[in-house]
Formats: sequence, structure tokens, C-alpha cells
Amino acid sequence: MLGTDRRTPPGVAPGRDAPAALLDAAAMETVRRRAGLIPARSAPRPDPAPEDPRPSLPAPAARRLAMLLADRPATAGSGRRGTAPDLVELLPQWLATANARGFTAPPETLPALLDAARGRTDLRPSALAFAGPRALWLARLNPEWRFALRATPGGGASLPHLDDTEKVRELWQEGLFAERVALLAAIRADAPRAARELLATTWATERAEDRLMFLDSLRDGLGDEDEPFLEQSLADRSRNVRATAAELLSSLPGSALASRMAARAWACVAVDHTRDTPTITVEAPHECDAGMERDGIAAKPPAGRGERSWWFGQLVEATPLGTWPARLGDRTPEGIVALPVGDDWQGELHAAWCRAAVRQRNAVWSRALLGAPSAPEAGGPGAVSLAERAKLLSTLEADERAEWVAGFIATHGLSEAFQLLGVCQVPWAPPLGQAVVDALNIARDAGSYPWSFSGVMGLAERCLDPVAANPLDGLLAVPEEPQDASPGAGGYWAEAFQRLVTTLRLRAAMAQELGVEREEGPPAHD
Repeated sequence: MLGTDRRTPPGVAPGRDAPAALLDAAAMETVRRRAGLIPARSAPRPDPAPEDPRPSLPAPAARRLAMLLADRPATAGSGRRGTAPDLVELLPQWLATANARGFTAPPETLPALLDAARGRTDLRPSALAFAGPRALWLARLNPEWRFALRATPGGGASLPHLDDTEKVRELWQEGLFAERVALLAAIRADAPRAARELLATTWATERAEDRLMFLDSLRDGLGDEDEPFLEQSLADRSRNVRATAAELLSSLPGSALASRMAARAWACVAVDHTRDTPTITVEAPHECDAGMERDGIAAKPPAGRGERSWWFGQLVEATPLGTWPARLGDRTPEGIVALPVGDDWQGELHAAWCRAAVRQRNAVWSRALLGAPSAPEAGGPGAVSLAERAKLLSTLEADERAEWVAGFIATHGLSEAFQLLGVCQVPWAPPLGQAVVDALNIARDAGSYPWSFSGVMGLAERCLDPVAANPLDGLLAVPEEPQDASPGAGGYWAEAFQRLVTTLRLRAAMAQELGVEREEGPPAHD
């Protein structure tokens, strides 16, 4: 004990060891202090956790879940090698399958599930759905798990029966914000008109940020009946509320706002037939008037953008795509996109059409803007970036999406395919899975730098259909390395393919433990 060799503590009997005497004195003082403490009133015992009526996990699946939750992410920058599967990355897929099968989480796994969801926001929807009402019960007792209450509509509170108008109105007028959002969403899903009418009763007194959230809830079940309310919201005091109302109205092709936007866009775009080849001409607006601003056009462009091109792009994006054939010579979307555009306006016009196709979920226009996957650079006649192509692909049906990306990979390889693969349904359709495996094999045989394909290989581990494992056995040996190959590339490729095969077989075992038949496969998801 520091200091006892220089000064003897008070009250120490002669001959006693000073450090021991000081510790004894501290222990006695602690006992005196505790003995004199007045006990606080005990807190009321919490209500019992609610029952979860869903069936329990099969024992093998429960053991697998414990294994997945016990794994920890690899250290960043560790250059993950070896043949062991990355269990952390398989947890989302396991949860999706367990939820699809309707199982409930074993009680002893709930703390680990909540900890995993706390650290990974992408896990929260599936983890909380699997954990069920008992997770919310636990979240009320542990501040570190409060995110579960925020992520659950109404914080897990029970809503009144929607036919009980008195209790519905009472909760709407007096409930917490999260409860009101959950109530409005529940009514909207059952009776869109009733939800809109309920919102109208308090609209004038709501805060701007609350109005924005409530207005956004009208996306579900959006229809022509919502137009009068949204038109009224175009005059809202909040710019964000006005912008959201305009966006929702532009999604209604028959709305008055859509017609106004179409008229403005038509005034900017025409076909010049006096040239050797019919050419689209663009005359962007020279001002952003009050009417345009009311309809959601942002007057001030971002840094580096010209005002006129900024206004023009917003007008085209908000114009219903179905109106363009009548304006541009009754051409099909493919014919319109194929027309040359004068004065360097093609990039701006096509980018706006891409945004419109995504906003309006128009597969016909998306297909035209994408073009053939085998086109040079696969930029398509309209899409000019990987991000745009990925968004356009998301509007297509899953099979068509997979076929397009497979064609892209067959022509252009994997170097630019990562972002496109991310929008494809899992498990990958056989043509897409085969295209990825073929491209990886070509890169392996060419002695390509293997680490540049680690991202795609990781995706393949999670997204390839597990039935592809057996055909990959022939790629597990270390290949002969070409003279110009990266040093050690062959060993890495063999290791990576071994990890791929091991992971696919593990995924098959996981599905079987959850009761998924081999031919049924895991649940598809985007």
C-alpha cells in the first residue's frame, strides 16, 4: 500500500503490519456504512413476458442458431482467408428462412439476438420478427435494447380494434407519436379513406416533422382519392411536406399535377424533322416560377449544376412516362430512347427518364433505357452509370433481372457486376449463378489478381443456390499458375472455391434443419 511505509495509519496497534491494518480498517468501515444504509423501496415486479404461440425451433436448428450468434465478424482489413464459412454473413439468411417457416426464438437466445440486432441495423427487421413479443418485453428492461421499441410500430403497444371508433379517436388525439404512426398505418392498410380522413382532423395542428411522417404513410394504398388532400398539401408551410406531396402526386398519372408537369416538359422537348435524322431538341426553362415551386420544383440547384438543366431534369422526372409517345411521334419507348438528342442534352434527358422509370416503377421504359446487356460498355441507350442500371433493374421481374445481369457478366465479366448482382433475387436463378461461376473460373485460369474478386466471391457464398456445390468440386485443386499470374494466386483461388463449396453445403444443411425440402430451396428475397 503506497504511503504506509512513510506514515503509520491512525489507530494501528503497535507491532501490526501497516498495509494489512489499513485494509482491515477499510473493511470495517464498509460494513458500518452498509449496516447504516436505509433500504430503498423495491420496484414493482414487471408483468410476465407475453406468450409466443408460434412453434419452437427443431433442436438442430436451435443449436445452429446458437452457433451463428456466437460467431464474431472478422477483423476489418484482415484479408479473410481459409476455408471456414463466414457465419456472421449467414445469419440474415437463416433468420429469413426461420421467419418464413413460422418458428419462434428459443428464450435463451433472445439476449444474443437483441445484441446482434443492436450492432447491425440490417438485421433488425428479421431479428425482431423472429424474437417476437418477448423481445419487446426485454427491451423495456434494458436501455441498450430500446432500439427494438423504436423499430416496432407503436413501440410494441397494442392498438385498439379499428371498429372501436371512440378508442381509435382517443389514441389518435392523445397517444404518443409512435403509437399514432402505427395506428395510421394500420387503418391505412385496412381502409385508406378512413386513414386519410382521420389525418385530416388534426392536420392543421400537427408539427411540420409530424406532418411529413404522416403524409409519407399515404404511399401505401396511394390512389386518385388522395389527390385533393395532396393538392392541398402543396400549399403547406413546410418545404419538405410540399416536396413529398408533389412526389406522391407525380406518382398518380391522372393527377392535375402530373398534367401540369407534362405540359411544362412538353414545352421543353420536341422532335426536329428538318434534319437528316429526326432529332430530339431541348429548350430548358428560363425561370422557375411560383407555380413550378408550388408543384415541387426546387429552385436552387446543387453546387456545380446549372439552373436550367436542374429545373428541366425535375420536370421530366415528374412527367408521366406514358405521355411521351404522343408528344414524340407515337414512337415506342425504345424508339424514343434511340433518337439522337441535340446540343448535348442527351445525358440530362436520359438521366431524368431513368429517374422517372424508377419512381413510376415502369418496366417498359426501364427495359428501353437499359438496352441489351451485350451492348458496348452495357451503358444502354439511356442508362449511363452502374447506379442507374441497378435501379432500373429493380423495376423488372426477378427472372428478367437475373437474365439481364447474366448476359452482362457473360459479355463484360465481373469487374463491374458487383452492384448489379446486389439487386438480384436470392438464391440466384440458375443462368445467373452459372454466369458468375463461369466468370470466376475464367479469372482463375487466367491467373488474375484474386483479391479483386473477393467481393463477388463473398456474394456467391450467400447467393448461389446450394445445389451448385457439387459441380464446383472440380475447382478445388490448386491450378497451375501462368507465368504472368499474381504470386500465390492459385492457392488463393483453391482456398476461395473451397470456402464457397463449404458455405453452400452449410446453407443446404441449415435449410434442412429448418424443415425446408431440398427441391423447395430457401425463401427467395431481393
